[in-house]
Amino acid sequence: MPVDPLQLDEALGRILSTRGVRYAALVGPDSSPLGSAGTQPPDASFVRAAQAVAQSLSATVGDQPLKDLMMDFADGPVLLTPQSDNLLLVGFDEVGNLGRVRFAVKREISRL
Repeated sequence: MPVDPLQLDEALGRILSTRGVRYAALVGPDSSPLGSAGTQPPDASFVRAAQAVAQSLSATVGDQPLKDLMMDFADGPVLLTPQSDNLLLVGFDEVGNLGRVRFAVKREISRL
């Protein structure tokens, strides 16, 4: 199902307004950006690597679908959340904000 660009921009903006969030981006199955908000959206090579990690982990646990995957890097954690065939990436400032970020993502992803 295609994502409405206006709804996407609004949803990404609401996620970005969550305390600690640096960027939010929705990418398609081919790693193409569908929309982003914030200061540092991920580049295509990061997105492809993140998609590969998510697919590999899913296959390792018997093809169970991914719900969320958080990776913590030196410049801050990134939360990966599937949305249909797409992948939502949200970069934020510290792991302590994970609950707040997940709540915002769950609220907004259901609207897309």
